[in-house]
Amino acid sequence: MKVKNIFFSALLIVSCLSCEKFLEEDPRAIIAPENFFNSENDARQAVNGIYAILKNNSLYGQVGLDHFYDNGADIIEPNRSANFVEPIGNYSMNEALADVSVQKMSVSDTWKDLYRIILNANIIIERVSGNEAITQAAQTDIIADASFLRALCYWHITNLWGDAPYYTEGLDIDEIRTLGRTDEDIIIGGVMDDLQYAQDNLQGSYSGASSGRASKWAAAMVAAKIHMKRQNWQAALDKCLEIINQSGHVLLPTYAEVFDPSNEYNSEIIWSLDFARDIRGQFEEGVQSADGSLPGFAGNGNWRPSMFNPRLRDEPLNTDERDALRDALSARGEAFNGTGLQIASKDFHEKFPLNDLRRPLNIMDNYLGFDLVFPYMPKFMNLSLEDSPRFNHSDNRMVFRLADVYLMAAECENELNGPDNAYQYIHAVRQRAYATQAEWELVGLNQQEFREAIYDERKWELAGEAHRRYDLIRWGILLDVVQNLEYRFWTPNVNIRPHHVLLPIPLQELELNPALLESDPTNNGYR
Repeated sequence: MKVKNIFFSALLIVSCLSCEKFLEEDPRAIIAPENFFNSENDARQAVNGIYAILKNNSLYGQVGLDHFYDNGADIIEPNRSANFVEPIGNYSMNEALADVSVQKMSVSDTWKDLYRIILNANIIIERVSGNEAITQAAQTDIIADASFLRALCYWHITNLWGDAPYYTEGLDIDEIRTLGRTDEDIIIGGVMDDLQYAQDNLQGSYSGASSGRASKWAAAMVAAKIHMKRQNWQAALDKCLEIINQSGHVLLPTYAEVFDPSNEYNSEIIWSLDFARDIRGQFEEGVQSADGSLPGFAGNGNWRPSMFNPRLRDEPLNTDERDALRDALSARGEAFNGTGLQIASKDFHEKFPLNDLRRPLNIMDNYLGFDLVFPYMPKFMNLSLEDSPRFNHSDNRMVFRLADVYLMAAECENELNGPDNAYQYIHAVRQRAYATQAEWELVGLNQQEFREAIYDERKWELAGEAHRRYDLIRWGILLDVVQNLEYRFWTPNVNIRPHHVLLPIPLQELELNPALLESDPTNNGYR
């Protein structure tokens, strides 16, 4: 049985900072009573409250971050038009649309929740540092946790918006609403300091009620990704090898085992956020209907699998077989109880190698003998009605895993020295993806050919795990890739422009704080 690491008294901070009018509140008046953090337990509950914000739909709880990191690339597309995913995936975003929120998901919601975490982390660090009610060892651990979470959010912010407001103190609202955008390089410098502190002081793994905490290796992984984006190849390789050689994480024998819902803390996973069904007290509003047809469960259940689960009214391909499919699912205690909005893209479906053993986990176009209209990604699905009801799934949200690190190491080694010593890292991942050595072994590639092999291998191995647009952007090929694709419903290949590597700052934020336009009146090219 999964034990939660959310203590609801921790939500004193979080709930007060979770309303829509973030910049209209005074956080010090809300969360800074003189007797707060009278103990280590107070401080740890406050950190747990930050983890709760990470689980909001705008971030990791549904497909908030997926919108930015996967949609509009070459792996995932929706099975129909949907107003909360179309502007990003179809590259029709503008400042006003950035404020449009559906199910607590919008560019604005993501911006607000990332900065809520940052402000809370700043205050926790200030209140814990030198606090005589908390032992020095506990202070260090709590500050390391908060530092990682702050760094993670600033990393996402720079990925999505580039230059952005940057502060590491518990500022009041009047101070926050006058901040302009800080150069991305300065922000990343602070992020790297926070990540190193976290890596130096967090544990290598956690268990029990702390299973959802990020470890030192999660911090090392974000640092490696930053180094790679900035083409600091040796520093990135060093971080990757620290994880591979020192973390204790290992690649599992088969790809399917990585995504087994009964083994969510397996040794390949570096960090996953833990969820449980029927835990109320988070910030999503609404009530789920008895048949699960209305989204809006006000609890801690994971919404994301519902976005990958098919919905019965879309399936099967032969509509005369719908009752038969329903009966076949029911006999297994299952249902197509999702929205099916996240499916394998046309390009991904057509190009995924037929002899790759990962294909059945990434592309499902037939289930229980019934041909389906759309190709789904079953590694994220959970059709169990008992264990995983609609919009109330207990499935963890995987964030980082070791196979990613091996492919990062292969890329870094190739950029530094060519393929010779890079094969060992890519082969470690490919060995379980094919039946024979003749299929998985790569030989005789030059540096550019190996680089292109990495482009494909990351696509097949990490499909739908919120890495693809980040990769395409740092490789400088997003525009070329998207312009050469065919999509089912939208025309991102027609709409995409060079400035779409970043998002606009939402109009609401610009109205509250005109200083955000001082360094860039174009708002990342959207004006």
